[in-house]
Amino acid sequence: MVKVALFVRLEAKPDKVTEVENFLKAGLTIVQNEPATTTWFALRLGPTTFGIFDAFPDEAGRQAHLTGDVAKALMARASDLFSKPPVIEKVDVLAAKLVK
Repeated sequence: MVKVALFVRLEAKPDKVTEVENFLKAGLTIVQNEPATTTWFALRLGPTTFGIFDAFPDEAGRQAHLTGDVAKALMARASDLFSKPPVIEKVDVLAAKLVK
């Protein structure tokens, strides 16, 4: 069961939209190797607005993800790709349906 999650809002620089899209798609390969990341979505919310939603069974899993390879890559590329810093929100999961 997932209990905690992250919602990350990303605002791409107008000339970096395609790069952000490709960066997010490539992130799936990295999170496949994170056993505590049980759910991970890369989202497009608008023309230049993107997001990431991921969920974890516990706080330890969430912390492992926040210090993992995707987070490191995101922060390393943030000033190049985004018009403002990523907004990372820690959220609690109240209910979920996950297909096994």
